[in-house]
Amino acid sequence: MSAPELDSLRAELLAAIAGACDLGALEDVRVGALGKKGRVSALMQRLGSMPPEERRDFGQAVNALKTAVAEALEVKQQELASAATAERLADETADVTLPVREGPLAEGRIHPVSQVTDEITEIFADMGFSIAEGPDIETDFNNFTALNIPPEHPARQDHDTFYFAEKPDGTRPLLRTHTSPVQIRTMLKEKPPLRIIAPGRVYRCDSDQTHTPMFHQIEGLVIDEDTHLGHLKWVLQEFCRAFFEVPEVKMRFRASHFPFTEPSMEVDIGYAKVGDEIRIGEGDRWLEILGCGMVHPNVLKAVQLDPKKYQGFAFGLGIDRIAMLKYGMPDLRAFFSGDLRWLKHYGFSPLAVPTLAAGLSR
Repeated sequence: MSAPELDSLRAELLAAIAGACDLGALEDVRVGALGKKGRVSALMQRLGSMPPEERRDFGQAVNALKTAVAEALEVKQQELASAATAERLADETADVTLPVREGPLAEGRIHPVSQVTDEITEIFADMGFSIAEGPDIETDFNNFTALNIPPEHPARQDHDTFYFAEKPDGTRPLLRTHTSPVQIRTMLKEKPPLRIIAPGRVYRCDSDQTHTPMFHQIEGLVIDEDTHLGHLKWVLQEFCRAFFEVPEVKMRFRASHFPFTEPSMEVDIGYAKVGDEIRIGEGDRWLEILGCGMVHPNVLKAVQLDPKKYQGFAFGLGIDRIAMLKYGMPDLRAFFSGDLRWLKHYGFSPLAVPTLAAGLSR
């Protein structure tokens, strides 16, 4: 190709570059000129077949053409990109007078069960209790036998407990009916002194306004050599004062029966009802909130602890029901309905972390 022909090709390519109206058209020009099968690339491939005396001059001319085309492409590409950005900015305007959409910290809610669990654990942690956990699927030994529950007890029947299929060895795993198996696991694994609480889900065949097949419980256990009922009473009084955020609370301990404690008691707190509001610490009415007692010697024997050396107390309460009592929620079934309207009404801000110093129910 002669010098005039190279000049003509150069002018043609530069004109095509200048006439490109968008980045897509410019890319087509680039591929047609500098691509593998482009016109300038084809000229470079001819160098191998040319005589040595012509190759040098022709190569320099083609390189100069390639450089000119590449520089023109870069300038045009920047020009078109700037124009595209300016057009996009003009089309995608934002009305800064519109209110900012609230984020998850404002819209999100913590479920009352989670909040009340945090409130309870905060109180007992301040008393020196640690948190213990265990599996939802338990053995008959941990859930019943080790807790001194006899084989004929109604709680062992299918109408009260969710059982799994029988294993080859004859045992039947079950969904735990209380969090007491966590106490058994802890006593088998650790040596006294023990001071734990065990929050978690539990399961029973029951469903009505104040009962659900799955609900939440928290139990406490203290084991050492000299704990007595006076310690139990003080712990429960301080817990109720802190949880209900009242200066004083009236409590009544009534004799009861639980297989795993002896003596056993149910605890009532004094309240007054003003309209639909329940006021804890006032009035002369009584409301049952939990069960408790001294750990039965048979339970200590089941976990290889000497009842002549060790003693302690245990207590348990329903997290869902105590949440209903404190925050005035009338139906337990709504806790598990997944209704966002209910959660927005009764739920808590993600930043409302309960602390004794700042107040539990801020």
